[in-house]
Amino acid sequence: MIVRVDDGRGRPVEIVEQAWWAARDHRIAAGDEFRMGSNTKTMMATLVLQLAAEGRLTLDDPVQRWLPGRVPDGGAITLRMLLNHTSGLFDYTEDGALLPSILGRDPRRWTSADLLAVGVRHEPLFAPGARWSYSNTGYAAVGAVLEQVTGQSPADLVRGRIARPLGLRHTYLATGPAWLGRHAHGYEPDPAHMPPGVPAAFRDVAGPRHDGHVDVSAHDPSWGGAAGAVVSTAQDWARFHSALMSGRLLPPAQLAEMRTTVPMDPENPVDGPGSGLGIETGATPCGTVWAHDGGITGYSSSTITDGTGSRTATVLVPTELLYEFEADRGLVEADRALHLAVVCAMFGTPVPAGTAPVAGGPAGGIVAGLGAAGGRPAEGATSLPVPAQAG
Repeated sequence: MIVRVDDGRGRPVEIVEQAWWAARDHRIAAGDEFRMGSNTKTMMATLVLQLAAEGRLTLDDPVQRWLPGRVPDGGAITLRMLLNHTSGLFDYTEDGALLPSILGRDPRRWTSADLLAVGVRHEPLFAPGARWSYSNTGYAAVGAVLEQVTGQSPADLVRGRIARPLGLRHTYLATGPAWLGRHAHGYEPDPAHMPPGVPAAFRDVAGPRHDGHVDVSAHDPSWGGAAGAVVSTAQDWARFHSALMSGRLLPPAQLAEMRTTVPMDPENPVDGPGSGLGIETGATPCGTVWAHDGGITGYSSSTITDGTGSRTATVLVPTELLYEFEADRGLVEADRALHLAVVCAMFGTPVPAGTAPVAGGPAGGIVAGLGAAGGRPAEGATSLPVPAQAG
């Protein structure tokens, strides 16, 4: 695993740990590239907001304006709804057509149009704007809108508008299985070592096997698309978060739009976590964070910052399915405790005495409810969710 914490007061702390058997494949380093999963959404939202600042679109544009006839009820769904998960669109990762790609058994290259088509062939979950529900289909639509408005692919936009200006040498949206630099290997248990809590449909992941694990590093992540296919490093993402929250990437008006939230937890709409545009916020025992999780086969990560971008943290654990289904309770609880410690270290304070790790998503429950209560069900995820069941 990789842990990086910058409390804004000096040299960041970088920690790497590795199982002996994994070192046979690769000696992990703090600067290794890894698949970011749904942290990708923060970059996609940034691109949309940059175009809004330039007057090329507005957040209140109906999807129908840019994707005529391609999204049901597209006249009532706005770009803002896509970005803050209030569109009501069914999540395409819950469709069985994605399962072979998720498991690395289908070499198909998915486009934004392909992924959007999978998602919209299902009935919407609710009327546009009625409530919050995590939807990767919304970000497939965002990718298609970005292409329509600019004539460029999301990968080109990430490179030209974010990575190059910020000097992010190891950040890119992957359109195939190739890595551009030294990278962390990701793993899932092989069928004989997969815990009983993982459903049968997800127990046989493709890839080279040894020591009870499957190396999934050569999988094609294009099924994540604009919802989850970015590759980066802990250092690069810290620079991105710092630039974003300090206003280097967005004018004040657009940054304020990004931070305008809707409740994620209907049981706690006032004090619970909030979903902004491509990023989420919530209170922790040590301070308020802006954060996102990312999960894609073989890689689970969290990226965290304060409201100014002066403090940042990243945690990578290179496995996914054990978190997805909370199949290894010891691992999940240890991860939650780690995340609480990381957040408090980022704020330069000790974990308050008697504070128990909060329940949350696969990346350790950064805040209570930020990432859903337990596991990563499709309707409460802060990362790109592998579906709990196909179809």
